[in-house]
Amino acid sequence: MTHVIESVTVEIGAPAEHVWRVLVDYPRYPEWNPYTIRVDTTLAIGDPIDLHLPNADGSPGTFVNREYLRVVDAPTHLRYDTATEIPGLFAQRDQWITSLGPDRCTYYTTDAFSGEHADVVVEHSGAWVKAGFDSVAHALKARAEKLWAERP
Repeated sequence: MTHVIESVTVEIGAPAEHVWRVLVDYPRYPEWNPYTIRVDTTLAIGDPIDLHLPNADGSPGTFVNREYLRVVDAPTHLRYDTATEIPGLFAQRDQWITSLGPDRCTYYTTDAFSGEHADVVVEHSGAWVKAGFDSVAHALKARAEKLWAERP
């Protein structure tokens, strides 16, 4: 069985291309992203993407979740997955930006969990993933709109 966790969809008052640049500006994640504290990647298809996340139990510190880039389709779609990193679990994350015109777009993200351990992972961590994804959507909106308003 596959479990899909989806963030809220936010409407962003900035062009899709601008939001994409904010989304993949990984060195600046510590400035605005509450759920993905740091990202290490080349953005090349097949290469790893190391996601530094806060501990799910709220304790101090972070952990690294390694995934692999599968789709980098600027400015609309970013996909990465766990490949065989976690035995018994496969997770595929998609992030979507949809243009609504020259100065507006939407953003949302999903994570599809499958495999032998998917039920247990979603039962224990699903609410944390959902809250994290929602926080990223709202933070991306705030960051992209702020930078768009400040442009020269």
